[in-house]
Amino acid sequence: MNTSQIASRLVELCRRHEDAVAQRELFSDDAVSIEPEGTPGGVARGRAALAEKAKMFADRFEVHGETVSDPVVSTDFFACTMTADVTDRQSKQRLTLSEVCVYEVKNGKIVREQFFYRPGP
Repeated sequence: MNTSQIASRLVELCRRHEDAVAQRELFSDDAVSIEPEGTPGGVARGRAALAEKAKMFADRFEVHGETVSDPVVSTDFFACTMTADVTDRQSKQRLTLSEVCVYEVKNGKIVREQFFYRPGP
């Protein structure tokens, strides 16, 4: 698959809440995931670490709804925005999380994802 096809497929799977399928199908074995400095998750390397990071998110937040924008694609990169209506399971506070997600593609697989958002208090 080329970058545009991978971007469309990732957005499709995310909109259907099939993140695990997306990781298995679209990510390289040694993919890197980067959160903003000082936030939980930090840098995760490899599919197993990405799966653990997704589990940590699911354990922390109850998701009431989420949206994913259409992707913006260049040769080897694409970006989209993701917004989620969640409740923090510990504080019971309901929040809207919004981020810009940037992905790098090499040899038909996502090799890097990086998330941009302003961390909360």
